[in-house]
Amino acid sequence: MSSTRTSGTRAHRTVLVVGGGSAGNAAAILLRRAGIAVDLVEARDDWNATAGSGITLQGNALRVLRELGVWEEVARSGYGFDAVGIVAPDGTALHITEDLRTGGDDLPATVGMRRPRLQGILSDAVRAAGATVRLGVRATSLDQDDDGVTVRFTDGAVGRYDLVIAADGLHSATRAAIGITDRPEPTGMAIWRVAAPRPTGVTRTDLCYAGPAYIAGYCPTGESTLYAYVVEDYRDRAGIPPASYADEMRSLTRHYGGHWPEITAHITDPAQVNYTWFDRMLVEGSWHRGRVVLAGDAAHCCPPTLAQGAALSLEDAWVLAQLLIAADTWDDALLQRYHERRIGRVRPVVEASVRIGRWQLDGDRDADVPGLMGRTAALLRELP
Repeated sequence: MSSTRTSGTRAHRTVLVVGGGSAGNAAAILLRRAGIAVDLVEARDDWNATAGSGITLQGNALRVLRELGVWEEVARSGYGFDAVGIVAPDGTALHITEDLRTGGDDLPATVGMRRPRLQGILSDAVRAAGATVRLGVRATSLDQDDDGVTVRFTDGAVGRYDLVIAADGLHSATRAAIGITDRPEPTGMAIWRVAAPRPTGVTRTDLCYAGPAYIAGYCPTGESTLYAYVVEDYRDRAGIPPASYADEMRSLTRHYGGHWPEITAHITDPAQVNYTWFDRMLVEGSWHRGRVVLAGDAAHCCPPTLAQGAALSLEDAWVLAQLLIAADTWDDALLQRYHERRIGRVRPVVEASVRIGRWQLDGDRDADVPGLMGRTAALLRELP
């Protein structure tokens, strides 16, 4: 393994960020503000500006968004709340609990917002910070030596960098290119998601763990919007024509009462319905090889049973950027410290998320779900 021996002034340091999702965008913003030159390449032409329905951001995610300088815009664009309801299939509230403010007492416990809006806020901040952005571009090769990484791209360009941050998601090509063989594994569950108008009275996330779905829930994302989701056994995507997505989701949601009939009435456009498997992955051992380091879903992913996917990705970027900014020398020891800082936090969250899903899927009576949630929330309240 090459030693990453970069030193000198920040102005002469160069970083390539591969992937423009939560982790990549956050890393680019923080490093540019410190005077480090950043190129960001994103495979999708639209920078994922329209993908997804909604996202649940818990306090530890909000804490990093505040560090990025975008919290006020997130707060204006989303819907903050501090409670979670457990409801029966007919909509009867069984239990309402105050959620722990994992980002600190000066931030809401949770903000729901439209995922495309969050992506827009972050991508605008990347450009404002002065990063060079190229869309519709992938890295085709990475040649490392003791002084840097030479990267060739699909647009014919060649770049030379002190460090490459691989934030290109769950199926990261960069992860594979540097010889890390970990791959995501399905957990046996899948989720249907859709954005819809917010019924009057929906002011928090409500979850139902009964009925035909493992989970039926919704989260407000603005003054007039929410996103709704139902979880079932995973199925081969090839056997579900995209034109049937709205019908498939309605076949589950029509069995629920309360606010669900109003939500179900708006599940009509199959193009607005998203179907995704629950996956689990945690790269074991170091998250870097020489001068290429993983962040976000490229290093770990968990089923959304604790709504921590984007939060963990944002935390990765914040920790890695702080270490890089503070160090005079970028070397293997520094990148190993990044891994050591993150693994003790990421592993319990991934394992708890999977365990909660297993409780729903297999009836795991030893899961101690309230205890898992409480311990995980307490961990996330600590600084990453």
